[in-house]
Amino acid sequence: MNAALQPTPYGLYCPPGDFYIDPRRPVARAVITHAHADHARSGSRAYLCAREGRAILQARLGANARIETLSYGEVVHRNGVALSLHPAGHIRGSAQVKIVHRGHISVISGDYKTAPDPTCTPLEPQRCHTFISESTFGLPIFKWPSVEAVMAAINAWWRENRDQGRTSILFAYALGKAQRLLAGLDASIGPILTHGAVERINRIYRREGIRLAESHYIDDQEDRELRRKALVIAPPSADNPLWMRRFPHRSRAFASGWMRIRGNRRRRSVDRGFVLSDHGDWDALVGTIEASGAEAIGITHGYAAEMVRWLNERGRQAAIVSSADANAPQAEGK
Repeated sequence: MNAALQPTPYGLYCPPGDFYIDPRRPVARAVITHAHADHARSGSRAYLCAREGRAILQARLGANARIETLSYGEVVHRNGVALSLHPAGHIRGSAQVKIVHRGHISVISGDYKTAPDPTCTPLEPQRCHTFISESTFGLPIFKWPSVEAVMAAINAWWRENRDQGRTSILFAYALGKAQRLLAGLDASIGPILTHGAVERINRIYRREGIRLAESHYIDDQEDRELRRKALVIAPPSADNPLWMRRFPHRSRAFASGWMRIRGNRRRRSVDRGFVLSDHGDWDALVGTIEASGAEAIGITHGYAAEMVRWLNERGRQAAIVSSADANAPQAEGK
């Protein structure tokens, strides 16, 4: 690592600045890359995030959480450390954390993607000496189809189900993925209904001017004929007998990068799998690491060992940055 960054049981720590990045346990000062539960945990005394993501983070951490913000590119100085946040393109408000200390530039990517997404600010690669990158999908097998092709396939599946009198149930993570879907769906096919967890986030996006297809919360009184024409967006946790019994005639699908692996759809027991991820695929990961120009590369999450080996074989100085924690929440937004 370097003098400005130190792995600890609480998470990645900046000793001179006295703050943690996405800490796994409550700390005095937490810098948050984005509001997914495996990066933003409650209990810290003070939080700092990108201004674009404040409303989402507040909704997730609660009204009493003390949250300060920075605009993208704005620099704040603390004990000789220059800290700034830069777009990561993962979800709304996602940020890379840049730390400049004694002339050494370190960038912590958080989660990121390069694919187009109208619901958030695109990734802006940062030049640095040390780059710490995620590697959720860090294998060459993970290469994403175009977003346009995926959305066209989802719309065609929905249209076919509507014509057959089946409800289309699409499982997607409530924060980020669901809104990205709503930005690309063809709402002329039929009504779009949402699980409460999804609609709560939709309202925040809409209040902040993000254009989404019209949707509304589904309740038990919903007209059955309407449901048969509808596409329902729900988090994977809703795939249980109690919630699903309201849709006796249905087709189920899951939107995730994990659908790229043959067999995952079968294990999920869904009818369709759509390859759509809010993380970068192999080409995006490699391209972003190269664009950083970093001399030292740290890899976290996912296929970290495989990515480190691939980089080292090509003469790059790379190592795993441990982020394991038995008590950590499951990752979101894949």
